[in-house]
Amino acid sequence: MGDRPPATLKDPSTLLFEQTGVRRKILASYLAVVLLALPLWWSTTSIERLSLPTLRVDSLSSKELHYSINVGIDARMTGDLSDTLAHNVRTVFDTRKEQALALYHHLEMSVEVRDWKQPPSQDWYTMMLIPGLQSPIIQHRQLSVPLDQMNNAPDLLLSLLTPYGTPSPPGTFRHLVAKFAPRYRVAFTLLNEDASAGRAVTGWDIRDAISHHITPVLEQVSQLHNFTIESQVQFNAPLAFEPRILSNGDDVVHGLTQENLKVFINSAEWTLASSVSNDPVLHFVLFVPSASRTPLRILDDSNQPTSSDAFILPQWGGIVLLNLPQDASPKLRLTAEDLAPAFRGFRTQLLRLLGVSDLPPGVLTAHPERPITLFQLDTLHRQRALENAAGSKETLRSIVKLVDQIPNMPVGQDVRGDIADALSALDEVRDPMPMWSSPTLALQYSSRALTLASRAFFNPGMLALLYFPAEHKYAVYLPLFVPVGVSLVVTLLKEISVWRRERRERGKRSSS
Repeated sequence: MGDRPPATLKDPSTLLFEQTGVRRKILASYLAVVLLALPLWWSTTSIERLSLPTLRVDSLSSKELHYSINVGIDARMTGDLSDTLAHNVRTVFDTRKEQALALYHHLEMSVEVRDWKQPPSQDWYTMMLIPGLQSPIIQHRQLSVPLDQMNNAPDLLLSLLTPYGTPSPPGTFRHLVAKFAPRYRVAFTLLNEDASAGRAVTGWDIRDAISHHITPVLEQVSQLHNFTIESQVQFNAPLAFEPRILSNGDDVVHGLTQENLKVFINSAEWTLASSVSNDPVLHFVLFVPSASRTPLRILDDSNQPTSSDAFILPQWGGIVLLNLPQDASPKLRLTAEDLAPAFRGFRTQLLRLLGVSDLPPGVLTAHPERPITLFQLDTLHRQRALENAAGSKETLRSIVKLVDQIPNMPVGQDVRGDIADALSALDEVRDPMPMWSSPTLALQYSSRALTLASRAFFNPGMLALLYFPAEHKYAVYLPLFVPVGVSLVVTLLKEISVWRRERRERGKRSSS
C-alpha cells in the first residue's frame, strides 16, 4: 500500500500527449517537417558549379600567336642591288630564327622587291637604298639607308622589329618594363629632402613641362593604355640611409652607391600616392637633396661619381636628382625651362617602363616631334599582344586547375561567360587573317582576353567559399542538429519497438 502513488496524481498513460496515437502523430509531424525542409535546405546551401570549357583551355598550349611581317625593298634607285639586299635580309632573319632566339620565334617574314610607284599599304614595311644619304632615316614605315651602309641594313631593320631593343644586346631592359595594364596612374612628385634647411623648391610649372615632354608620348600609346596624371610637392623626405662622402681636395661630394639606389625610396616615410585606386602607378620623382648633402651624385660600381643624375627602378618608376646651386633662393619656383632637363629624363624613363625599344645608333627620324616612330610602336604592339596572350592562357589554366583542386569552389554563369569570351578573344588573336599583319588588332583582342581572364580569376563569387572548408560546415551543423536528431532517432526506435511488441501481443490474443 505504501508503494501506491497518491490519489491526487494522474496515471501518465491517461495524459493526452502520452497517448500512443497522439505521441506518434507528434513524432510523425517532426519527421514530416524534416523531410519537407530537406529540399529547401539543399537548394539554399548548394553551390552553383557550372562546367568549364576545360578542353578548349587545355588546347591553348598547342596554339601560338605568330606575326607575318611584309618587307618591301624599293628598287627605284638601286636596281639589282635591291635583290641583293632582299636576299641578305632573308638570310639574316632565317639565321637568327634558326638560332632559336625567342625574340624572333613568333615572327614570319616575307621580303619582296618592288618598284613602289605609290605609297604601300599600312601592313608593309619598306626599305630603300639611297646614294649620297648621310644617315639612315625613318619616315612612317619606310627605312631609308645610305648606299654605303648596305651591308648593315638587314641588322638595322631587324633591330627596329625587335622588342625591348637597346644599343647593347637586344632585350636587355625587359626586366624594367612595367606589367601591362589597360590603365596607369602617372604620378609626378617633387621631393625636398629637408626644406627647413634652406634652398627648397616650393613650386613648379609642371603643367607646361608635362604638356611639352610627356603628353606626346601618352598620345602615341593611347591605344595601349589610358593614363591619369597627378602631381604633388613634399617638403620633408628624409633618406633611410647615409650617402657615401667623397672628398676631392676642397670639394665634397655625397654619393649614392648602386646598393643605395635599390633602397632609395623610403616607403615608410614618403607618401608618394596621393589618391586611392587599383590602377598600377608609374612614379616619377624629382628629388632635391638638402643643403648639407648637395651635391648628391650617383656612383658607379667602382664608387666614382658618374655624369648621370637619373636612374630607374624596375617596373616602379624613375628618379631624377636636382642639385640646387649654392646661391639659389631659399624658396625657389621651377619654371618649365628649369624642368626641361629633368622631364627629358622622365620621358626616357617612361618610354623604357612602357617597353618602347630604342632606335639603333645613328638612325634618325623624319618627324623628331614624335617621340615614337611607327616601327617602334608596331613592335611594342606585337610584343604586348604576345605577353597579353601568354598571360591570358596562364590565367585560364590556373582557373581550371584551381576549380579541379577545390571541390566546393562555386562557378557561376558570369565566370563561365568571362572564360568563354576570353577564349573567343584568343581565337581572334590567332586568326591568321588579318591578325598576322595587324599588331593593333591583335593587341585589342589580347587585351580583352587578359581583362576577361583576370576578371574571372578574381571573381568574388569564386572566392566566397575558398576559405570555408568542410570542417567548418560540420562545426556549424553538429551543435544545431545533433541534439534534435538524436532525440528524434531514439524516440522513433522506441516507438517502432513498442509497435512491434503490441503487434505480437495482438497476434497472440487472436490465435488464442
